[in-house]
Parts: sequence; C-alpha cells; structure tokens
Amino acid sequence: MSGIEIRQATSDDAERILAFVKELAVYERAEREVTATVEDIRKSLFHNNATTNCVIGSIDNVEVGFAVYFFNYSTWLGRHGLYLEDLYVTPEFRNAGVGKALLKHLAKVAISHNCGRFEWSVLDWNEPAIRFYEGIGAEAQDDWVTYRLAGSALERFAGS
Repeated sequence: MSGIEIRQATSDDAERILAFVKELAVYERAEREVTATVEDIRKSLFHNNATTNCVIGSIDNVEVGFAVYFFNYSTWLGRHGLYLEDLYVTPEFRNAGVGKALLKHLAKVAISHNCGRFEWSVLDWNEPAIRFYEGIGAEAQDDWVTYRLAGSALERFAGS
C-alpha cells in the first residue's frame, strides 16, 4: 500500500504511544498490567540519556502503529544487537504493510549500527504474528527460556 511512512517519534507523541501500548496490552490480554503514564513515556523515551527509541508508522498521515526498540550486546558476537520491545499496528490497518515497513525500517537501523542481531519475543499463542515473522525469514529460538524479576519480587531480591 502506498502512503506508508515511518518516522522517529518525538516527545509530542507520548500520548499516542501510550494509547498504542494500552491497545497492545488489551490484545495481549494484559491490560491491567499497564501502569505507565504519558509522563513516564516522555521521561523514559525522550530524555537526554534515553537508551530506548520509538518509531511511528502512518498510512496517509494517520498514525496506525509503533515500534519500541533498544540496543543490546552479544558477547559471543562482540557486537551490539537491536532488540524490538514492542511492535503494534491497530487492527483495522493490519495486513496493509505497516508492520512489515516498521520491521524493515528497524532492520536498516540494525545494519546501519553494525548490529549482529535483530531479535524480539512473541507470545506463544500469537499465531498470526508467528506466521508473519516466519514469513519474513525470522526463526524461533526454542532453546532459551525468558525469566523475569519484576515488582515486589525484584524489590525483595535487590534488598536481600
């Protein structure tokens, strides 16, 4: 589809980014887990020392999706990687090419930063996303299990 544009998000986009985050949380059946505020988004994505980036995808000047990413590091490769934290396109604009355009944009960012990897996670029940990712040549990494410390468990462990 023509009219797709990917642009770097700015502080003025914080409210729209949070709206996308909330839509994504509903899709992922975790809407109660979103505690971020517009000010949290501004502080974390747009302050001078921010380590996380966001791009907005539009079709014919209508903002329809976003991607949040950051750079990580592989000791085995001795190079940075690009990690996609969130990718979301509103349901009525799925299959219009915006998701693919967002991923392609980030792949180019990864190449321009000499990254050795471009990685992300997907929920195991999200079959449409899994098919999409496999369709662009991405491969599941079945030999790693993600662990997380968060909230009170993180605080307890840090304080022990």
